Amino acid sequence: MILKLLPFIFIGILILEFYVYQAVKNLTKNKKIKLGYWLLNLTLYFIIIYLFITYDKNTRDPRHMQWLFSLFVIFLIPKILVSCILLIGDLFRLVEFIFKKSKTQSAKFPSRRKFISASALALGGLLSYSFIDGIVWGKYRHFIRRLKIKIPNLPKNFKGYKVVQISDVHSGSFAHPEKLQHAIDMINEQKPDLLLFTGDMVNAYAEEFEPFVQLFSQLKAKDGKLAILGNHDYGGYGKFNSKYEHDQNVPKLIRLEEQAGFKVLRNEHQIIQRGAEQLYIIGVENWGLPPFPQYGDLDKAVEGIPHSAAKILMSHDPTHFDEKVKTHPSNIALTLSGHTHGMQFGLDLKNIKWSPVQYKYPKWADLYESNGKMLYVNRGFGVIGYPGRVGVNPEITVFELY
Repeated sequence: MILKLLPFIFIGILILEFYVYQAVKNLTKNKKIKLGYWLLNLTLYFIIIYLFITYDKNTRDPRHMQWLFSLFVIFLIPKILVSCILLIGDLFRLVEFIFKKSKTQSAKFPSRRKFISASALALGGLLSYSFIDGIVWGKYRHFIRRLKIKIPNLPKNFKGYKVVQISDVHSGSFAHPEKLQHAIDMINEQKPDLLLFTGDMVNAYAEEFEPFVQLFSQLKAKDGKLAILGNHDYGGYGKFNSKYEHDQNVPKLIRLEEQAGFKVLRNEHQIIQRGAEQLYIIGVENWGLPPFPQYGDLDKAVEGIPHSAAKILMSHDPTHFDEKVKTHPSNIALTLSGHTHGMQFGLDLKNIKWSPVQYKYPKWADLYESNGKMLYVNRGFGVIGYPGRVGVNPEITVFELY
């Protein structure tokens, strides 16, 4: 498939480079700068091609693909932005040339072209820097999101109960577990009553979590730590040497998570007891729209739970909420999900929230309400693919129930 697209990719890159080089030409006549520009570009293209043709699909080391993703977003995406700005400028000039054929207007073209070129390259450079910042620092900028959530029929003993949610660790994307120590400390500083992990502890292989067991063992919560599986935890994105090895991947991951102190819920529930009162935590396996697996069985998970009981559901994929949960007769007040990561890119401000992922997942980050039920989508703890975060920082969510 990729081989068939190569001619189109090559033509697209030529057009892209033509436009960006026009901006460079508009700003300088220095031959050494122009030569340096092409030498840098040819070197980077050589590295990208080398990484692409030497990629081993069977490798379990993510660094090769991370380098490929990183160079793509740092080097090519900013050029697309530059080209779009220059193209818009060219279209405006074309319109002016057709409808305002005056010497005064024509005289303005070179200076305006220079300004547009400088602005486009500056914005492209800023975007490139933001991608670099996201790799080096952004993926470690964990923040605390605090919410007070009203749970219908919540027993008095659970008023003020503190639940911490994390999601999408993707431990295989981190080469140095110790760099996440600050995030572990942030969680413990919240002194949670209960810690909930909503899936994707690994990218594909259970062994990815082995170096992180000791780190996540440090997490403390008065009433324990509960977890569910996400789509990546089933090993569907990995290459295994045998069916037996594949079949042992999930049991191995569960054992490792148990060593770190988590109890993994697989279409079942856990009762949290305070005196004679109960809070029900429900955990389903992954349920997502195709091509994501639909292993979640909500009917099985809620068996034996009183209809009027206070309930919180852990379900990795937020599409489960709209497709099944909000109309389910079990009457679940709050669903906690992850999965989207906020695409690790976007604007996540107080009054402005945007990410490309919202065109696939309308409920992609923060709190939503529908049919009198609530869904919270965590922005994720880790990264996958592009090994960084730009504008959408990794999240630790603290819920206070009332």
